[in-house]
Amino acid sequence: MSKASFVYVTYIRTTPEKLWQALTEPEFNRQYWSGAHQETDWKKGSPWKLVFADGRVSDSGEIIDIDPPRRLVIKWRNEFFPDIKADGFTRCSFEIEQVDDVTKLTITHEAEVDGPHKLIDGVSKGWPLVMSSLKSLLETGQGLPRTNESPRD
Repeated sequence: MSKASFVYVTYIRTTPEKLWQALTEPEFNRQYWSGAHQETDWKKGSPWKLVFADGRVSDSGEIIDIDPPRRLVIKWRNEFFPDIKADGFTRCSFEIEQVDDVTKLTITHEAEVDGPHKLIDGVSKGWPLVMSSLKSLLETGQGLPRTNESPRD
């Protein structure tokens, strides 16, 4: 069996530094991630969590690698849906590179085990929505309108 994975690539009219800021600062997160934000001190080995606007923890993990503004790797597990949490941890990598006058963002979200993985199935719908909102925010000043779509829709 092959490992479950999802790769998303987008090009954004911004700088790597501004994209990094949008990916790591809670004030930015809330503007494109339906009110959610990340909490961590952004140091290798530090705990990490994604928190809904109402304070509930959506996902948690650990910062595995960090090289601002080029690379971020998070050990990631869903905390909100018990059946998805039971599938265990995944690894999410953000690679940022300048390409001419735009910035390329590659997100690779992969399971650490062989076979299907419910979180990977969910992020295959979630990442395009969240990153489209991020791209819109950085290029126009506004994220996409909030949506009620969940990873299970």
